[in-house]
Amino acid sequence: MSLDTAPDNLNALPTIHDPEEDRMTNAQTLPIARAIGGSGPEAVDQRSAEVLKVSTRSRPSAVAGAIAGVIRENGAAEVQSIGAGATNQAIKAVAIARSYLNEEGIDIFCVPSFIDVAIDDEERTAIRLLIERRPR
Repeated sequence: MSLDTAPDNLNALPTIHDPEEDRMTNAQTLPIARAIGGSGPEAVDQRSAEVLKVSTRSRPSAVAGAIAGVIRENGAAEVQSIGAGATNQAIKAVAIARSYLNEEGIDIFCVPSFIDVAIDDEERTAIRLLIERRPR
């Protein structure tokens, strides 16, 4: 499935009409460190979350399906967006994904933060939404 996930700066990534798109992926696997209680190295759980990049033109229902699939498979997903329009689409996608997963008895929570990303050798601030399965 191909999502329109280019950032607001469309020169940074290929457009939907780029023939190279079929060979590219919209998701990456990055390590995430999460404190589980206590202190020291034994209190950190190294996990991987798939990174989904959302643009203003991304369809929230398609992104929601991707989030739900990643949560089912890995238990955690990361969504990144740059700009108000992209962040709006990302938040709607999280809400829709939650309703998809609730039908299966899975609940999720979202932790927003800022992250610096490099686009065309320029630092931009993005919104990072870490989405995880809520423990029962």
